[in-house]
Amino acid sequence: MTTCPLTSTRRALTAAVTMAACILSHGAAHAQPAGKQLTIVVPFPAGAGPDLAARVLGEKLALQLARAVVVENRPGVGGLVGAGAVAKATPDGSTLLLAPNTLAISPHVLPKGAGGGIDVQKDLAPVIAVATTPMLIVANPTLGATTIEQLIAQAKAKPDLAFGSAGNGSPMHFAGEMFASAAGLKLTHVPYRGVAPSVTAAIGGEVKLLFVALGGAAQHLESGRLLALAVAERARTPLLPNVPTLTERGIKGVEVNAWYGVFTAAATPGATIAALNEAFNEAVRQPDVRKRLSDAGIELRGGTPQELATLMREDDQRYARIARELKITAD
Repeated sequence: MTTCPLTSTRRALTAAVTMAACILSHGAAHAQPAGKQLTIVVPFPAGAGPDLAARVLGEKLALQLARAVVVENRPGVGGLVGAGAVAKATPDGSTLLLAPNTLAISPHVLPKGAGGGIDVQKDLAPVIAVATTPMLIVANPTLGATTIEQLIAQAKAKPDLAFGSAGNGSPMHFAGEMFASAAGLKLTHVPYRGVAPSVTAAIGGEVKLLFVALGGAAQHLESGRLLALAVAERARTPLLPNVPTLTERGIKGVEVNAWYGVFTAAATPGATIAALNEAFNEAVRQPDVRKRLSDAGIELRGGTPQELATLMREDDQRYARIARELKITAD
């Protein structure tokens, strides 16, 4: 049994963060409409990793920019409903999207024209990749498997073992199908309407095997209600240093990255995007922000808009190929 070192100190966060009193970034204050509310749209339900990241970072941005910051959850159509709302917003940098890389996957698994026909590669401008969170294989303790080897043995003895995910076409769905293919297993996919419902189902034993990002399961690993069997990443994560990768256990090629990016409308001026990037980079460097999100299984990163653009482009190409090869759809 693997011990999770994460602490469960996630604080209760409100949907809106009130006006603060100091301006940390002179450039950011001048590049954006003075006093205008900043809205961060999260295209998934409250309670998941992106929602938590948006609220913690939004609180810090309110302090830095002396502006009211509101987090708005607009779920639907694999994140494309919220993305479409941001793409159509006034391009002044006051409406942002904080979304996981599901955004790059959805166009390849949904019917053409879904979500109002938004083109996430053209209709959104990258601002910053704010965080990553490891992709895990976790199990309900009643499954009786504490290692990947035991899981594979059970799955071979009992074909059609079910695994849960955050939904059809989600990175978690991809991770499950890639694992089944690489290990030569036949697993039955059970999709849920988001991370939180999938985690609840796994804790309750509705499904006993779950593919989930650490940001959605950290506190339940800490409590022992779920067990981490392996990391579906290239390398071990410092957040769970004792949990092996699938590659270490002889299952190669199952590397499903999970990151959170911030975007705004494509026509937003470059100076405004640069100011937003500066403000977010300052926020992710703050020790209290890093501590709060690290405790929740989220690693902050930061960087340039160009680096996020590269991530989007690479994931667009990679997941398009995997979706074709494994015949993954969100239907």
